[in-house]
Amino acid sequence: MQSYKILVVDDSDRFRQFVVLSLRQRAELQLIYEASDGLEAVERAEELKPHLILLDIGLPSVNGIEAGRQIRKVSPNSKILFVTLESSADVVQEALQLGARGYILKADAARELMPAVDAVLQGRQYFSPRLPGI
Repeated sequence: MQSYKILVVDDSDRFRQFVVLSLRQRAELQLIYEASDGLEAVERAEELKPHLILLDIGLPSVNGIEAGRQIRKVSPNSKILFVTLESSADVVQEALQLGARGYILKADAARELMPAVDAVLQGRQYFSPRLPGI
């Protein structure tokens, strides 16, 4: 069984812990790393070259969109799945343009996190059904 390196980036300790605990339910998802701001996310992505990065948009220092752009340069093979409160069509389109493989809303994470992670790791895209214009 292949194991995957995953980087979870969120400035909320509580939400980050929810995501980490959810991921650790699966044997192949044990290599989990954390970051709490956009700058740290870019540094950790460059250092770890994770398979998947779960990225919030509203981050301190560097927002998630800009962090995603920088991550694309330092770790181009990492897949990005946005997990965020931000649901505006413009932001979703910006995320897609930088190469995000998925986008889910935090409000739906309890139900959509694992299906989204599975889809993205398998090379498919996953977007919250509640997103406008998708």
